[in-house]
Amino acid sequence: MDTVRPKSAVSNKSKLARTFQKVINLRTSTRISSNNGICLLTPQGCRVKEHEDDDGNVNGAFDNKSKHFDKTNDDITRARNRAIMEALVAKLFAGITSIKAAYAELQMAQNPYNSDAIQVADLAVVNELRAISELKRSFLKKELDLSPQVTIMLAEIQEQQGLMKTYQITIKKLEAEVNRKCLNLSGLKKNLEDSVSLNKSLEKKLNLSGPLSIFDTLLISALNPAHFVEFLNDLTLRSVRSFVKILVREMESANWDLEAAVKFIEPEASFSKQSHRCFVFESFVCKTMFEGFNDPAFNIRGGDSPVCSDSVVFFDRFKKLKSVSPKHLFTQNPNSSFGMFLRTKYLQLVHAKMECSFFGNLNQRKMMTSCGYPETPFFSAFADMSKRVWLLHSLAFSFGQEDGEVTIFQVRKDSRFSEVYMGCVNQEVLFPAGEIDANPEVELRVNFTVVPGFKIGKTVIQSQVYLSPANRRR
Repeated sequence: MDTVRPKSAVSNKSKLARTFQKVINLRTSTRISSNNGICLLTPQGCRVKEHEDDDGNVNGAFDNKSKHFDKTNDDITRARNRAIMEALVAKLFAGITSIKAAYAELQMAQNPYNSDAIQVADLAVVNELRAISELKRSFLKKELDLSPQVTIMLAEIQEQQGLMKTYQITIKKLEAEVNRKCLNLSGLKKNLEDSVSLNKSLEKKLNLSGPLSIFDTLLISALNPAHFVEFLNDLTLRSVRSFVKILVREMESANWDLEAAVKFIEPEASFSKQSHRCFVFESFVCKTMFEGFNDPAFNIRGGDSPVCSDSVVFFDRFKKLKSVSPKHLFTQNPNSSFGMFLRTKYLQLVHAKMECSFFGNLNQRKMMTSCGYPETPFFSAFADMSKRVWLLHSLAFSFGQEDGEVTIFQVRKDSRFSEVYMGCVNQEVLFPAGEIDANPEVELRVNFTVVPGFKIGKTVIQSQVYLSPANRRR
């Protein structure tokens, strides 16, 4: 006989399994809570293994699904908490940036003092500090009610506004500093102009009442070559070098090739220092200005030049003209001997192309030829130099025929150096110890003449030459 299992036993087992499943589903659904529209799942394990039977496999699968569902709830909670903290930090830093901007405004309003701006900036600082304090209180009491995306966006906008305000204040500070320095610079420029003007006036007074003052009481009977040497070195050559500096400066401003200009004047010149090129231009100016010096009329025909070499006439002219400005001398009588000398030497020394490159026109040249006096620093320096050369010429011919003739000489290139007839303009570079013939192995040769020499009767006034060393021949 076959054994028949009672149906009631099978049905009881299936019913028990269904009951456990309903209970578990009910407990899981009650653990789902809502917070500000975002569901947070409370992690809690759902393990059903107390009553295992033949349907144990079904209960184990349900237990795995519960674990996965609880893990997903944990990830959502951590992600939301992290987003809230990021929003909190962004809001905090935005508040700090706003405080910095407001404090910068407060500092800006104090200098210069602005009471209204100080009150506005102070109120802004206080409001931002209150907002941060309220944020701290809400965080500690866990009462934060933030929408992370909106809060981060607003915090970023607030921070950018604070940075822009800080940059604007910085720009204002820099502009105020620039204005202050511009005012300071204007004051310094004014002081410089005043100093330059004072120096010029002092130099003018020195030139009028300094070295020239020793000739006020000079009598022709007491005149000696030492007076000529003093006037040559202290007055005439000083004005020559001042004009040469202006000439070279104008060449540089006009973008002249100074090296080519030097080679044109002295093709074979060599220099121990690059700055010694100025001696070439001084040589050119002296050669032009002193040309005709040994002629009583300075090679100027006409005007009021003395018809004879009367020393008294030349000495009276020297005494009369030494304290008169060149402008006054020229404008009073442009066709006088000095006026003709000034005009002739300018046209010889300053070529038309040179003047055009310096000033962009030939106005000075045209004014000179029409007996006008150009009011420019360049021409003023030239006129002052010309007047002193003219006075030196008058002083030279004040010695009279009994003292001998007045002659001028240049030293030929490659001549041997002679201390009787020559002085060295570059002695400090060649011989720092001051002894010109200290090295017997070196022979000094004349490179070119810078200032011509003079001979008044038997008295020789040294020329000034630029020397170059050469190996002594044995």
